[in-house]
Amino acid sequence: MRFPLVAVLCLLPLAAQPPAAQHKKPAPKSTPAAKSTFDKAKFEASVRHLLLPDPRVEVAIDEPKPSEIPGMKQVNVRLTYNGSTQHYLFWVSDNGQSVLYGKMWNLNHSPFQSDLDKIHTESAPSFGAENAPLTLVLFSDFECPACKEEAKALRENITKTYPTEVRVFFKDFPLESIHPWAKMGAICGRCVYRQSPAAFWDFYDWIYEHQSEINGENVKEKVLEFAKTKGLDTMQLSRCMDNRATEADIDKSIAEGKSLDIDQTPTLFINGRRIPGSIPWANLKPLLDAEMPYAKAAADEKCCEVKIPSVLNK
Repeated sequence: MRFPLVAVLCLLPLAAQPPAAQHKKPAPKSTPAAKSTFDKAKFEASVRHLLLPDPRVEVAIDEPKPSEIPGMKQVNVRLTYNGSTQHYLFWVSDNGQSVLYGKMWNLNHSPFQSDLDKIHTESAPSFGAENAPLTLVLFSDFECPACKEEAKALRENITKTYPTEVRVFFKDFPLESIHPWAKMGAICGRCVYRQSPAAFWDFYDWIYEHQSEINGENVKEKVLEFAKTKGLDTMQLSRCMDNRATEADIDKSIAEGKSLDIDQTPTLFINGRRIPGSIPWANLKPLLDAEMPYAKAAADEKCCEVKIPSVLNK
């Protein structure tokens, strides 16, 4: 309809136009917005074909956004079932026809840098050598039976086998949907840690050892019994637990775990390398040994500086 209208106006005699219009420049033609070539329904069908999720799983496709790969946009896909969500990252060409699914990293950084950037250990309980080149971050749940086995393996072997090379950090990730007292156990653990960081590891060993004796009704009572054996201030500890004073710390740790797309406990990160699920020490040790040369090389790069001899460099 626009083209015929323009043609008619152009045929009108100039004198018939209002005076002001005789000297007015024609308005530039607006360029129609480019139609998106991303077919979300087609993309979802292809993703379902690739990943084969159960039909009950909800698949949510985010809108494409700019990426570091020229000519490709980044698309985040969320698979949700029973309150749990897994994230998958895809790259789609600008014409919407080619899809890349995998892992991208910068050769100048660790292949696990994207996860390393999300892990924060400043306030996390830890054991092992402070300046160790290899860092093991454990996301765990005090009510989880598999976490109990992992905890035992780490506590019995890390310090003995790697006295100066490995440091372990603990991060709370209680799975509340299946473990009723896990979050309260985490709150109690953080209350112990606030009062005595050293006592936290006694608590860690104790709660896994007595896991089968604890439930949602007696968790506080059991923790106070433990506290008495360690000479902790039980009144202060009781107040901390009643007020859930450390819950914000637990929520922060849970949020961090979710940002890492953790969907099971335990989940380990060895200098950023993700190890989901419980792994026997016989299998974990070779992984630590394999990662060690890379960790030491990275530590050497950070610790040293080369300077040109100069009176300014003293």
